[in-house]
Amino acid sequence: MAEATARDWHARAAALAIDGRAFIDGQRVASLGGASFDKFSPIDGRLMAAVARCEAGDVDAAVRSARAAFDSARWAGMPPAARKKLLLRFAEKILAAREELALLETLDMGKPIRDALSVDVPSAARCIAWYAEAVDKVYDEIAPTGRNALALITREPVGVVAAIVPWNYPMIMAAWKLGPALAAGNSVVLKPSEKSPFTALRLAELAVDAGIPPGVFNVVPGYGHEAGEALALHMDVDAIGFTGSTRIGRRMLEYAGRSNLKRVFNELGGKSAFIVMDDVGSLERAAATVAGSLFFNQGESCNAPSRVLVHEGLADEFVAMVSAQAPKHAPGDPLDETTVMGALVDFTQLRTVLGYIEAGQAEGARCVAGGRQVRAETGGFYVEPTVFDGVTNTMKIAAEEIFGPVLSVLRFRDEAEAIAIANASQYGLQASVWTENLSRAHRMARALRAGTVHVNQYDEDDITVPFGGFKQSGNGRDKSLHAFDKYSELKTTWLRIDPA
Repeated sequence: MAEATARDWHARAAALAIDGRAFIDGQRVASLGGASFDKFSPIDGRLMAAVARCEAGDVDAAVRSARAAFDSARWAGMPPAARKKLLLRFAEKILAAREELALLETLDMGKPIRDALSVDVPSAARCIAWYAEAVDKVYDEIAPTGRNALALITREPVGVVAAIVPWNYPMIMAAWKLGPALAAGNSVVLKPSEKSPFTALRLAELAVDAGIPPGVFNVVPGYGHEAGEALALHMDVDAIGFTGSTRIGRRMLEYAGRSNLKRVFNELGGKSAFIVMDDVGSLERAAATVAGSLFFNQGESCNAPSRVLVHEGLADEFVAMVSAQAPKHAPGDPLDETTVMGALVDFTQLRTVLGYIEAGQAEGARCVAGGRQVRAETGGFYVEPTVFDGVTNTMKIAAEEIFGPVLSVLRFRDEAEAIAIANASQYGLQASVWTENLSRAHRMARALRAGTVHVNQYDEDDITVPFGGFKQSGNGRDKSLHAFDKYSELKTTWLRIDPA
């Protein structure tokens, strides 16, 4: 049955006609200079399509289209209920194209088709639908001023939004930007990663099919140093919603300073601490949870719990348990619905992950599971789930974001040391505490410098809850009603009321 399923998805992949052209002003267009680049799949090296290599001229055309759509008020001027109706239709179109989008996502960045079908597509659709439902339920305010004045506080769309998203969750990250930005009435120019452009381009077509006016949602594929830089420097872009590395996030701030001081909201890297205390309820459940969370999506997640802090009295037992979990996540054919871990996104990422594994061994950490490239004969990029023991917080594998299936176990003596190790990081995206002591759980959650702290679980997720980090993990929040703050301007209008 599994073989038949895999053959079926491979057959669909072989028959899939992919359009790699940009999407500007409601239609597919080649890059102005005719330049393109070939996109190969990380699962087996197959050529998927030629992709438009957008540069400054293409970005300018997309921004002009977005500005014209915004200034005409054909989207921003709609009653919220009308935008809601079209966005709900957009979400329905995404679900209707579920299998096509999932296949594109898997071929593009290597994740298992089962995850693309069950997680990525429905999550993207739910995000768009949730913000559609929210937009006519967000009220403006009246300030408590004196009797002779009326002060209205209203939200207005910021204008043209540049959304720049990474390759690890292409659809979900795009939806996290598109949902609140479009619902608030903005026009959007989306720049997907050159490593995973195809679902973004298809989403733009589905948006227009749903009735969202041309120019409101444009997509410019291309390289970061060309299309991304041109978009971030553009004088007619009002805000940037960026998800990616801390290194590029710094550049976004520089580009804003060099141009029009546009707003920049960065969701950046992480090195999340997963803390197992000596009063953990179920050590086995903790081990299974961290393995499932870290190895999901090939470890290519900014919030992956890659630093596992374990009380020294439990560490040997825990390491044995989590090492036993690793083979359950062995890489397989991403187009087989039984596969739970797929391919890394490209050769560069493969080389990066293997380089960190070598660095861990060179610095004295013990590789107790995995550590090797596998399935090289397929032409794809696969690495075994890897577990290191004997790691210290100063080692590269503990300090730097790997973005691969590499888990580091660090040992601690007591609560104070656990908190100190967890907080001794440039990042502050997520953390987790495993304890049966309720007071300890609250105490540690307050002490941890992270945007989200899980207790006795990890990766609990809902669109109603904000996502973002402290320190160099970024600023602003995706998801929840708080995301509207990034894509809205607050305006105060004073009215004088003359006395009778």
